[in-house]
Amino acid sequence: MNRELFKKIPSVDLILKSVEEYFSFIPRPFLKEKVNIFLDHIRDKIKSGAITTEEDLCKNLDNTSVRRFLERALRPKFRRVINGTGVVVHTNLGRSLLCEEAIDAVVRGCKFYSNLEFSLDTGKRGSRYFLVEDLLKELTGAEGALVVNNNAGAVLIALNTLAKGKEVIVSRGELIEIGGSFRIPDVMASSGAILKEVGTTNRTHLYDYESAIGENTGALFKAHTSNYRIIGFHKEVSLEELVELGNRYGLPVIEDLGSGNFIKFPEHLKIDEPTVQDRIHKGASVVTFSGDKLLGGPQAGIIIGKKEFIEKIKKNPINRALRIDKMTLAALEATLRLYKDPDLAKEKIPTLNMILATEKKILNKARSLVKRLKTKLNEWYDFSVKKGNSRVGGGASPEVDLPTYLVVVNPKFSVSMDDFRSVLLETDPPLVGIVEEDNFMIDVRTLLKDDLFVISDVLKQAYDIIMEK
Repeated sequence: MNRELFKKIPSVDLILKSVEEYFSFIPRPFLKEKVNIFLDHIRDKIKSGAITTEEDLCKNLDNTSVRRFLERALRPKFRRVINGTGVVVHTNLGRSLLCEEAIDAVVRGCKFYSNLEFSLDTGKRGSRYFLVEDLLKELTGAEGALVVNNNAGAVLIALNTLAKGKEVIVSRGELIEIGGSFRIPDVMASSGAILKEVGTTNRTHLYDYESAIGENTGALFKAHTSNYRIIGFHKEVSLEELVELGNRYGLPVIEDLGSGNFIKFPEHLKIDEPTVQDRIHKGASVVTFSGDKLLGGPQAGIIIGKKEFIEKIKKNPINRALRIDKMTLAALEATLRLYKDPDLAKEKIPTLNMILATEKKILNKARSLVKRLKTKLNEWYDFSVKKGNSRVGGGASPEVDLPTYLVVVNPKFSVSMDDFRSVLLETDPPLVGIVEEDNFMIDVRTLLKDDLFVISDVLKQAYDIIMEK
């Protein structure tokens, strides 16, 4: 019987002909490759006994089944995801979302030729960095500014320029590790600087730094512990103290802020993240921070500070390897322009808007989503609203809870929460939420307006996939 079923499997060309009108935008060789994979699955089903009759074969080969398989197989690797975790700056889900102004700027920069390295004033070759340098200086009060591809790169080039072959003094309590196991000591070693640890994990004093200063000292280094906090019996040296010490000994003070922040958050949120402007005002020689965390822009490493040091960093040959592209520049300029009006920035930049969203606004969003879901999916799911807590994310304010509301999704059909969570990653778009106490929950703080209209379809897809299995 198996031999007869194998003979009845249609040719690749026949399958291609039946679906090519639906996938006319896909290169034919790529589509053919996926059709071959589909037919291999059919053969495997026959071998395993999952298909035993001609009727079974026809069901598996009908046009709907073929199209469904190909739609899944042809999805791009880089895809949209619905963030229902409540983590605003979610490192694994793309960090900060760009504002509409930044998106428009990126589209223009990609669609048309631009003045990326062309001076419209002189008609000659120009520098790409001038596009954002003046804005950064104006917004932060810094004398100079430079942008590279990410904050690790910013720290690397600053250390390499100002302290290669020399000792850099840093507190043991600030030898941080960020996501992906990137550690300050490793970045420092790669820069050619020599790490000199002082103090203890929980307590470092000014005299620890001063005692460590010698003939081969190149810089004093401070890292903002943005992704963890030390509480209790704790002492750290303030930036003002380090700057005064650096001035006495003629040493630059470099501070890595990690998640750069331009605004003061309301007191009730208890987000105690230093502002970039404050660090410049307190006299740091060089400050580095990310563009795609609390700033709410594209991935970038931003370096600001005193002109004499920034100019040296610009001339470092490593700068060529770390430079940003036109899309990043376009998005960053558009984002920074909004900060000229802080209230507008809070309204327009998604990261700030989500963090600052009021409980009332979030509750209304949760109730609206539940109403929509009950109307469409009441046959398969129960829905309810409960209180919860969101997180800022991106290594910022790890101890701060942002009060929020969660939509609880309980399937009426038999499925484990782990399986349900896995199936939701197969949908289009995938939905990433929270599994807790045998409940699947969606934190509406991080849902976009468009997400509210597609979640019902996502949950229907999940039901269909589970029923197929």
